[in-house]
Amino acid sequence: MSLSWGDGLRAVFGRRSPEGMTDSAKKAEAADRSVMDRSTGESPRRRSRISGLTLRILAINLFAVAIPLFGLLYMDRYQDSLIEAELEALTRQGSIFAKGVAALAVEPEFSEATQLSKELVRRMVRHASDQFGTRLRLFAPDGHLMADSNSFGRSGGVVQIRPLAPPREAGFDPGHWADTAYDLLVNWLPRRGDFPRYKETAAQRAQDYPEAVDALRGLRAQAVRTAPDGGLILTSAVPVRRYKQVLGALMLSVDGHEVDKAMRDVRFGILSVFAFVFAITILLSLYLAGTITRPVQKLAAAAERIRQDRTRETEIPAFEGRDDEIGDLARAMREMTEALWQRMDAIDRFAADVAHEIKNPLTSVRSAVETAARVQDPEKQKKLMGIILDDVQRLDRLISDISEASRLDAELSRSGAETVDLAAILAILSEVYDAADNSQGVRVETAVNGSTDLRVRGSESRLVQVIRNLVANAITFSPEGGSVRLTAGADPVDGREVIITVEDDGPGIPENKLEAIFDRFYSERPTGEKFGTHSGLGLSISRQIVDASSGRLWAENRTGVDGSVIGARFVIRLPRVVN
Repeated sequence: MSLSWGDGLRAVFGRRSPEGMTDSAKKAEAADRSVMDRSTGESPRRRSRISGLTLRILAINLFAVAIPLFGLLYMDRYQDSLIEAELEALTRQGSIFAKGVAALAVEPEFSEATQLSKELVRRMVRHASDQFGTRLRLFAPDGHLMADSNSFGRSGGVVQIRPLAPPREAGFDPGHWADTAYDLLVNWLPRRGDFPRYKETAAQRAQDYPEAVDALRGLRAQAVRTAPDGGLILTSAVPVRRYKQVLGALMLSVDGHEVDKAMRDVRFGILSVFAFVFAITILLSLYLAGTITRPVQKLAAAAERIRQDRTRETEIPAFEGRDDEIGDLARAMREMTEALWQRMDAIDRFAADVAHEIKNPLTSVRSAVETAARVQDPEKQKKLMGIILDDVQRLDRLISDISEASRLDAELSRSGAETVDLAAILAILSEVYDAADNSQGVRVETAVNGSTDLRVRGSESRLVQVIRNLVANAITFSPEGGSVRLTAGADPVDGREVIITVEDDGPGIPENKLEAIFDRFYSERPTGEKFGTHSGLGLSISRQIVDASSGRLWAENRTGVDGSVIGARFVIRLPRVVN
């Protein structure tokens, strides 16, 4: 059974083949592929091979590895040291041979002017070239070429000698292709020094080579040139002296084969190491990409299924074993999904509650209108019209409060949190309540305990709305001539929170209703209060505002020494802003 490239990768990194998957896993994977098809229009086979994120991870990791690779392949300083060593060896060989030529190749019949014997020089150059493995050329003092180890014969019958490369075997030769690719790469790399091109004329003279000219002046000189095939040609010229008289210039030339071979060995060693590093980098990059892309694809597919199916049967994968950012993302998406379902449930309940609360006054209005049409007594009609007016006013209050509650979430999400000074707010509210006069004669006492630095994060207008709503609610339940106490202060334990309390001297709250009073449309009003005066949304809106400010709001009863209820207390705790 043959495996595709994608199947091979999955096998390497531990992904089970379809034959080893359970039915539920097969269904989940099929759902993932179908979601990808619907959302992107691409075939699942193409998407499952390799992702864009995987390509980016591979490119970044391989690029980071390739940078030092190309730097090491350049190795200009190492090449310069090899060239310098080769030139020094050529110079030493040339100096030794030049002394031998000066001692043995002088024609004895000349007495006034010492001169080298061309025949002796040619034989010595030819023999020395075979021994040294270098090309030797000797130029006379006037610059003409006396001997060249690459030439055989006398003038007029000279044969040029040039070494040829060994014959290559027929057929495919991996080594030859590797050498060709290596030569292309090396010749593409820049060489330090910008070596000049080597040119050789048919009739060579010392003036064609600056180093030979320097040798005729009694100096040692060296040169490096680039051959037509991209290799190097190293030359060293030394003077041939006899009793301080320069009899000629000896120039030794050798190709850069030894230098290239040393560089080749080092580079191939580096390439073999980096080939292993590249392979490990690719495998690790694919593994890293797989641990990132596969979970992200599963999360995206699950989110897409939830969006399209709109059912609660699909859940976001938990990835319980991952204690990293992917696990955090999965948990955050699960919590977000749960929050969305809860919000949808809350919207459903709110819509049902709104329909129920509006239906009651509408039913009352309808009954009153139908009765008023049949009643002829003006007094009864007047009473029925009063009932209709009260119900219309009740509907108006309900609609206003419902509109306020429905706008609250959107407003809190749009308005950014700001730093609110609660101490300053309480000071202003104290002046407002001192100037106000309520019908029950209830006093509102405000106080700030301890530190006056009571800054919190939230919406100032909304927090003021919460405090005024709680105070108004406490005034409603307070007896005539009683008092409502509004206090604020930092948490005495650690000072990390601001605590706001609103206390009254009323009848308190039934113990089984301490949490229910914050439900929408719940209404527990004092005896004798006109029905329908309140919509039952005030405390629900107040808790919603406090929750949006990362705080808590709850209710509790005040008890006396004997354990009897002596009033109610509402407590707000908000995170304190500390510099």
